[in-house]
Amino acid sequence: MNGSKLSETLAAVGKPPETWRSTDGTTAMVLPYGGRILGLFAPGDDENFFWTNPTLRDASSAKEFYHGKQWHNSGGERTWLAPEVDFFFPNFPDLTTYFQQRELDPGFYEASSGNGTLRWVNRATLTMSRTKQKVDLEIAKSLAPALNPLRHSSGEENSALKYAGFTLRATLQLRGSGQLPQVGLWHLTQLPHGGDLLVPTFSRSQPKIYFGAISNEDLIVQDHLIRYKMRGPGEHKLGVLATAVTGRVGYIYKAGDETSLVIRNFNVNPSGDYVDVPWSETGSFGFALQACNVNSHLGEFSEMEYHVPATQSVEGISGSEDESQLWAFRGPEPMIMSVARRLLSPEV
Repeated sequence: MNGSKLSETLAAVGKPPETWRSTDGTTAMVLPYGGRILGLFAPGDDENFFWTNPTLRDASSAKEFYHGKQWHNSGGERTWLAPEVDFFFPNFPDLTTYFQQRELDPGFYEASSGNGTLRWVNRATLTMSRTKQKVDLEIAKSLAPALNPLRHSSGEENSALKYAGFTLRATLQLRGSGQLPQVGLWHLTQLPHGGDLLVPTFSRSQPKIYFGAISNEDLIVQDHLIRYKMRGPGEHKLGVLATAVTGRVGYIYKAGDETSLVIRNFNVNPSGDYVDVPWSETGSFGFALQACNVNSHLGEFSEMEYHVPATQSVEGISGSEDESQLWAFRGPEPMIMSVARRLLSPEV
């Protein structure tokens, strides 16, 4: 969606975004309502790399959307918490009701900026469904530059392609008395539907299907690459174990005459506690990467997701921190494929 129009609409409905600019000219649009990075734009370009809710195309539909009692999924990139079964199923193991605790999303994020950094913070008290324990926590996020990783390499695509990127730094802190639970940061990036998720792996690894039926034509497992064609109707989700994941994942999609590639570069620690689990297998741990295909009443988008090892407790304070990069490229398909092979896998 066009960035100027998106900003105008949000301002008109009383939810003005914050703007962050990197040293390389990258622009990111941050919506404090929901704590989302709603837009990412290359220098001199007003076309968003992320998916945003179509209701935000004009003020009238946006106002109706935000006045509704449903989940306000504006789009872009957001941060949730794991385990999902504890924070989003209030009656677990009954899966009938899926509910986003409003203190988490949209939360009450406060944004501040200085010295080229934009930071936004949410403090909340959430309830975990299985233990009924209330958790006081703080999520803090900030943006810093992430220069083009190929800027020192030879190749025509280095100068011919549009590029935008950022470094996301996030911390999670829990406070309370007694035994604090293990909670993990969970970052989700919503992208235009119909593209291919590209997961480089150290060895051949079959993804875990969380829900939905994914055909063999849409899920291709190679020795060092998983390709998931995110195009099917309905809702589907899969996960990949931390032991297999290299620390990069990409999503490639067509946008008119151009092709876009969005890559997440993140830390993986197989020795850490990845506490998110499939809904029906609550003893199945260790998944660092997930993907969710949505083509239903919820909208049409693809989610590229990764988890952070869960918090560790020390003297009544429990916390974790994370840093990742997001690199986005747009241009002619042959050049984009060359970048994908260089930064993800030669099997692309």
